[in-house]
Amino acid sequence: MSARRAARPSSARDPRAGRRRAEGRRGRSRSRRLLLPAVTAVALGLAVGVLGVTVVSGASSGPGAAGAATPTTGVVRETDEPSRSGRTPEPEVTTPAAPPPVVYPAAGPRTWRTVGGRSPVLGTAGSLLRFRVSVENGITGVTPEQFAEAVVTTLGDPRSWTAGGRWRLQRVGPGESANFTVYLATPATRGQLCNDASDHYTSCRNDDRVVINVARWAHGVSNYGAPLAEYRQYVVNHEVGHRLGHGHELCPGKGRVAPVMQQQTLGMHGCTANAWPMRDGRLYAGRSGQYDDPIPDTD
Repeated sequence: MSARRAARPSSARDPRAGRRRAEGRRGRSRSRRLLLPAVTAVALGLAVGVLGVTVVSGASSGPGAAGAATPTTGVVRETDEPSRSGRTPEPEVTTPAAPPPVVYPAAGPRTWRTVGGRSPVLGTAGSLLRFRVSVENGITGVTPEQFAEAVVTTLGDPRSWTAGGRWRLQRVGPGESANFTVYLATPATRGQLCNDASDHYTSCRNDDRVVINVARWAHGVSNYGAPLAEYRQYVVNHEVGHRLGHGHELCPGKGRVAPVMQQQTLGMHGCTANAWPMRDGRLYAGRSGQYDDPIPDTD
């Protein structure tokens, strides 16, 4: 009888092989658990790049928070980078504040604030005349310095009287010798300075007084056909023109430019508004004379 080795039962197999198979299954399970967060992070990063948004992080807490990565809260905001949005932010537009209104009483106290200092000499040739600038107390919304600057700027313009080569002008301060004074006066004081108490509407020149009625400075006149700033230039040039020896002139024809010495405050008579005595480097004038225009009763 021959001898044969009996087969081993399954329970008697090598125990080391079973342990190796169990360890392999646990390793594959750990790999899958580690791989899933990495795949999720990559997918989230791709979504952030495609949508053009920035993830805003919340504050972390607990030990070591200052040096640790900050967790996200899930709040998102659009970025304003031109390269991502394709839009350039609109520039911010600011509107300059409107100047305060010029306010005045009908009758001022007849006391004055005279501007100090001197202006440059306006013009390059001709006789030199010096003038002061005074503003009546009680007038607000324009300071004496602002009014003086407007007068000097107007008279120094190359279209004004100093461009003709006959006159040079210079503003001087109080106490200095002057050939005339430019006043900004209330309507009733205008009547007193101009020796015409019945007229509270127009401006005037009386001897060495060039009187600008503050009512006209504040409001201009209706139907003038030009902005208030241009009317102010006109009234300064017109009244100073009287001090320089010029009388009233007439409109040269319908549709033509009015001479600065025309009484544009009272009517245009077919002419268009003009604030300047010089045009194209030459004195622009009309025939001597004036119209019998009524003077309005109101200021």
